Amino acid sequence: MTQKDDVQYDAEEPSVVDEQATGEESGNAAEADAANAESAEIAALREALEKAEAKAAENWDRCVRMQAEMENTRKRLQQEVDNARKFGQKNLIEELLPIIDSMEMGVNAANEDGVEISKIREGYELTNKMLAQLLAKFNVAAVDPAGEKFDPDKHQAMSMQEGTGAEPNTVVAVMQKGYTLNERLIRPALVMVAK
Repeated sequence: MTQKDDVQYDAEEPSVVDEQATGEESGNAAEADAANAESAEIAALREALEKAEAKAAENWDRCVRMQAEMENTRKRLQQEVDNARKFGQKNLIEELLPIIDSMEMGVNAANEDGVEISKIREGYELTNKMLAQLLAKFNVAAVDPAGEKFDPDKHQAMSMQEGTGAEPNTVVAVMQKGYTLNERLIRPALVMVAK
């Protein structure tokens, strides 16, 4: 019986070994599945990282281009401002030149022999009219407050006069006109005010 038992025992032993081998194989398969899942996850993470790096590089390039464009715009605007300072009065000067020409012709005419005063006066009036039109074109308006109430924001009182028959604080005489540019006072009118 001992031999049979030994044989029998030996016969049973391979089945235990088979179970252990099957368990090891299934353990190896689980480890392989876990390793495959881990590899897939690493591959997905690498792909996501590559996409993020490409997007970061694209954004960096865009940022550098925008910064260069902003610098070019700043330089261009600075140049335009400099040109505006240098040549901003060009239109005004071009408009003034005919008036200067007219004044020179008037001076030359006054120096001629046998000149008529009425012709010089007429030339002066035309030149004055041209100048007034030019000022209006550039939004410059005269402040001539004769007969109006005294306004300290637009007028500068040079003296007060009594017995003028005008109401107190009324402008009775304008010694020098004032001027506004776009309704902003450039020079106040010099006036005499009734007391």
